[in-house]
Amino acid sequence: MAGLREYFVTAGYHRPGERKLVQKLDFFILSFCCLSYFLAYLDRSNLSNAYVSGMKEDLNFQGDQLNQINTCFTIGYVIGQIPSNLSLHYIKPRYFFPSMMIIWAGLTMVTAATHSPTSIMVIRFFLGIAESTTFVGSHYILGSWYTERELGKRSGIFTASGLAGTMIGGFIQSGIHSGMNRLNGLQGWRWLFIIDGIITLPVAIYGLLLFPDTPATTTAFYLSPTEREMALSRVSLLEQPRFSESDVTTASQPETKLTSSPEAIIAPLKHQKILTLSFAKRVLCSQEWWGFIILWIIAGETESFSSNALLALYMKASSPVSDPSEGKRKPRYTISQLNNYPSGVAAVGIASTLFWATLTDLLGGKRYLVGYFIAITGVITSAMILSVSQGKVSGPGGDLFGPKERAIVFGAYYWAGAVYACQATFFAWANDVMRDPKYYDPVFRSVILAGMNMGSNAVNAWWSIVFYGASMAPWFTRGMYAMIATSIALGLWTAGLSYVTTRTARGRKKERDNRLEACGVTNGTSEAREDKDKTTEDV
Repeated sequence: MAGLREYFVTAGYHRPGERKLVQKLDFFILSFCCLSYFLAYLDRSNLSNAYVSGMKEDLNFQGDQLNQINTCFTIGYVIGQIPSNLSLHYIKPRYFFPSMMIIWAGLTMVTAATHSPTSIMVIRFFLGIAESTTFVGSHYILGSWYTERELGKRSGIFTASGLAGTMIGGFIQSGIHSGMNRLNGLQGWRWLFIIDGIITLPVAIYGLLLFPDTPATTTAFYLSPTEREMALSRVSLLEQPRFSESDVTTASQPETKLTSSPEAIIAPLKHQKILTLSFAKRVLCSQEWWGFIILWIIAGETESFSSNALLALYMKASSPVSDPSEGKRKPRYTISQLNNYPSGVAAVGIASTLFWATLTDLLGGKRYLVGYFIAITGVITSAMILSVSQGKVSGPGGDLFGPKERAIVFGAYYWAGAVYACQATFFAWANDVMRDPKYYDPVFRSVILAGMNMGSNAVNAWWSIVFYGASMAPWFTRGMYAMIATSIALGLWTAGLSYVTTRTARGRKKERDNRLEACGVTNGTSEAREDKDKTTEDV
């Protein structure tokens, strides 16, 4: 109970002014990151909303062209990942993020003027490049400002804001279709893209004026010099001593100087050359690159039910029903229902994300637990849908779209929305592992985070076409078996990665303790550090 009280009430802030600093960070950093991600996801989800709201018929979509459009977006998104995060070390984030937002706002509005699926493919490719800055860039920024104890919850709120865009997008499209369809001769789905672009612009201006960049480069007027110094020093392991070659000579030199000031840690990074062959070799040969990229490749595909809007496509492809009043058959679901019902998937995702992000903070950063939960969820929900599609629920000759059958399918897709929890927790896990400046620099961390999303989307570019094409609706049988295999693989990889990262952390702790002993640090000081670490883990 003491741990819960400290987490939710005192939040573990013991230094004067620290609570006020974090409140400022939440207001200016978290608000901008959440709003930008909300708008990015609103744009992505509204392509599917427009598709089921008349765009398919108006532009004469054929076969899997919707999936091909999503693939074009994904290719652009993949191409932009690492260059975008590297750009944050050359261009201030408060200039870079808003500039990309203005570009994607313009491209979104241009979509309203298209007259063929091919035109949308071109636009979405460049839109993917512009939006590639948002997700991993924001995770890099959050990891730069927040401590390990704070990061999970903030990452969860950030991820939930994107899901809120998905959830609200359906209701927005439903309202626009009913109130603005054919206004000034434009279909409702065209107005959707115009409005999406317009509401993005004020957020971009807000970021340009008030986003604080990173702790090492911030010039934000609302942060005092004392707060800037605290922001540099407070991030978890930055408080641990940093050793140079001259720091450790022999154990008989107790007066050896320990370099622990934030400036001493950050200053060398300002003059670091980034794009070098040795740096690329260090990244590509690291266990963090392969461990976390493969983790997110697998985990990203467990989101396929939701990211490919399978519930909406299932509803769209459901068998029509008789309309006695007109003496003919009509679609089973109205346009409002097609837009509104799938919003429940995102709602479940928001609840799951916030729950697991908070829980893993309370458990001392045990982010890997989410991997096991997702593995179980993926297997069970896929089996539920397969049981209906193969007639095991309705029996031979039964109605595959009967009330009981539809309830099982809807329940499976809603439950599958819970897998969105992996976004916040897995990127927080990567940030946690690469927090120690003795072993990792900010550029290395930013490249790993970008590589995670790049790898996942590179696979997703073709994965959705092979397993979840729109022409495979309503049952996506091939995709269900793929989900079962992916979920099992996620559970196994999570177990392996958690073992490797834990073993590495223990080895480095032992090395640190040996160096402290060599520098003549007293047992009392060492024990005090261990007590502090143990208290943090218990909380």
